[in-house]
Amino acid sequence: MDEDPNRLVIATRNAHKTQEIREMIGDCFEVVDVTAFPDLPEVEETGTTFLENATLKALAISRELEGLVLSDDSGLEVDALDGRPGVWSSSFGGEEGNHAKNNERMMREMAGIAERSARFRCVMVLARGGEVLAHFDGSVEGRILDEPSGAGGFGYDPLFAPEGHDRSFAELGAEVKNGMSHRGRALAKVVAWLGDKG
Repeated sequence: MDEDPNRLVIATRNAHKTQEIREMIGDCFEVVDVTAFPDLPEVEETGTTFLENATLKALAISRELEGLVLSDDSGLEVDALDGRPGVWSSSFGGEEGNHAKNNERMMREMAGIAERSARFRCVMVLARGGEVLAHFDGSVEGRILDEPSGAGGFGYDPLFAPEGHDRSFAELGAEVKNGMSHRGRALAKVVAWLGDKG
């Protein structure tokens, strides 16, 4: 496959994540994800840190495709839970990618706990041809709400209120969230790096 310098492949099958990145990156690149390449293998996320998992995905996909590949591993770290769920955020409720079960478990574990500080953390890895070009990180501090609020966003967004706000990410809307989110902050560094490299 010929390399398209304006294409950025996101190493995910999560349509919500791809759409967020597409909205944030604007017209700089044509953003596609691995669902556009059905023959690509599934990448097992066996790392114990966001960086390890993001690197695994970026390297595996960049060995299979020409051009730039961007991977992301992100999750929620809750101080009262000793940083959990962390890299296991998407399976916290016992079923991979089941947001409702993840949020239900979070509410159970946080019931009656006054200390509710938490953060979303994201690590992105940019790779080409099986080599890591650079990695980037972003985080946003906030707190866990007593119950879900709002219908927007995905994942833990209904339970997370970012610092300086009383409303959850799910209530604040995509434009506000993307301007301050962990993924938005990491992606801004990606875009700046790509701009410096021309």
